[in-house]
Amino acid sequence: MIYGFTGKILYVDLTAGRLHTETIDETAYRLYPGGRALAAYLLLKHMPAGVDPLGPDNVLILANGLLTGAPFSTATRFTAAARSPLTGAYGESEAGGFWGPELKMAGWEAIVVTGQAATPVYLSIQDDRAELRDARHLWGREPEEAQAIIRDELGDKLTRILQIGLGGENLVRFAALTNELRHFNGRTGMGAVMGSKRLKAVAVRGSNRYLGIARDPQSIADLGKRLAKRVKQHPQSWDLQDKGTPGLTAGLNTAGILPTRNFHTGEFEGVDNLRWEAYEQEILTARRSCYACAVRCKREVTVNDRYQVSSEYGGPEYEAVAGFGSNCMVDDLQAVAKANELCNRYTLDAISTSSAIAFAMECFEHELIGPDETGGLELRFGNAEAMVRCVEMIARREHIGNLLAEGTRRAAEVIGDDAPYFAMQIKGQELPMHDPRGKVGLGLGYAVSETGADHLTAFHDPMVANPESLSFKGAIPLGVREALPPRDLSRKKVELYALLENWSSMERAVGLCYFGPTPRSFIAVDEVVDAVRAATGWDVTVEELLRIGERATNLARIFNVREGLSRADDTLPQRLFEPLESGALAGVAYPKDDFARALTELYEVKGWDPQTTMPTREKLAALGIEWAADLAG
Repeated sequence: MIYGFTGKILYVDLTAGRLHTETIDETAYRLYPGGRALAAYLLLKHMPAGVDPLGPDNVLILANGLLTGAPFSTATRFTAAARSPLTGAYGESEAGGFWGPELKMAGWEAIVVTGQAATPVYLSIQDDRAELRDARHLWGREPEEAQAIIRDELGDKLTRILQIGLGGENLVRFAALTNELRHFNGRTGMGAVMGSKRLKAVAVRGSNRYLGIARDPQSIADLGKRLAKRVKQHPQSWDLQDKGTPGLTAGLNTAGILPTRNFHTGEFEGVDNLRWEAYEQEILTARRSCYACAVRCKREVTVNDRYQVSSEYGGPEYEAVAGFGSNCMVDDLQAVAKANELCNRYTLDAISTSSAIAFAMECFEHELIGPDETGGLELRFGNAEAMVRCVEMIARREHIGNLLAEGTRRAAEVIGDDAPYFAMQIKGQELPMHDPRGKVGLGLGYAVSETGADHLTAFHDPMVANPESLSFKGAIPLGVREALPPRDLSRKKVELYALLENWSSMERAVGLCYFGPTPRSFIAVDEVVDAVRAATGWDVTVEELLRIGERATNLARIFNVREGLSRADDTLPQRLFEPLESGALAGVAYPKDDFARALTELYEVKGWDPQTTMPTREKLAALGIEWAADLAG
């Protein structure tokens, strides 16, 4: 008997309106055990090079991790992947919540969506039964309303629904997917891909609990109990339960790396209005969770004052607080909460949306755009009302919003002059709210990430800078031996980055949240190994788990090389090579000469050609995927 997974993959041809099932065998699944590993494999297998990301030939993969749905904290994640309409490169985004575990309980490892429906549809899955249903009456409706209608039609209020809103329907290139209204596959524009296919939603209900397929369900259950108790004892997980990610704001400002005024500086004078204490006092109404997770890092907010903000769409994470707050120079927390709610209501990625608005503000202040383009808005830094209105414009593709909906790289090309310099993007994807001038290993990760700038590609340098810290000690079983300063970019830091990138990639393959395993949080390395063993019966080791992560990254890199990306795309915005203007790191720039050297060293460590960035045949053979060596031509 096979344990820990069913092997079942649902294929949905929207053009023909046909569905069929295929099964992946255990040998293949051990190489690509779900999540980003399985998604990258299926994309390379089923999608030819050069397809239009918004055309019928793009393939959308929704893939659960190996442990998704297991009854212990942070085992909730699934991957959405396709060719990104924002970057033209490998597109991938993970989300937690309840939808992934429900898909696992329905008996499916992944869904492969091809083609394009003639009219809007939604996919209904109830255990083994799957069907396409008419969604013309749902198109244009907001997620809260669409969710209620679908549940009523299916006669089950516990059906879990993954869907798009107005942003996805209008093909905003950084549109997101949402499940349960408050959990998001935010990055790389997977919502636009789903919108281009006229697939409004995927509704899932399952009846088979994860323990029914695990090799050793008692061990899984025991782990869940231990982790639930440890959440309140471990400083990192307890801090996430208490404050969530908004608790990061003040500390990053003190460190001088809180992105401010479109990354001109790392210090915001109005930070006191954005810090956790203000958030908790002014807008917080509840702390929420994902499936079976005791961390409860999700914030819920309500505002009935200058703005009206519904609790149905959750609350702003740190990225939104900094993106709409300091980076747009807005110190009005209510406005930040409203901008975030609109992103969630319209299914827009909050990082790209806020970055696009900060970019537009800088263009406006340099008179590259004016009231004629903005519909009369004074789109200046600090103008909270204009910021909130601009989110609406992007979702509806009105005035300047129509251009910003294309992403800052395309918008800058149209505006011209200095606009490309103002666009803080890599490979077309906007930077998250963490300044690499204070975390140089993170900057290396931004540059090489196959999806464009991504703060979760690997580790943040402070995690392994203090040998006495819990995060450093937790990483020792992975092979971490020496603490390195956050601004160190030596060969040792390069090797450390490559190691921890493999671990982070593994998390996304097996379905664990970033706030679970060490070094970020409270689940020890040996417990991750034990969980995979208990689920599958495989005699896995730490080294095999690291190879799973490395294999997934190599497949994503092959995808990009096949699509024409090169070393020139693995870079950083010019502004980061220039000094921060104020704050604790005033005068500090990202070391440009060291970056070029470190990038070459990283390719060598990874086993990639330093010129083409293509993984060598030897590296692919060592990872058991030599079949992919000829895909890039």
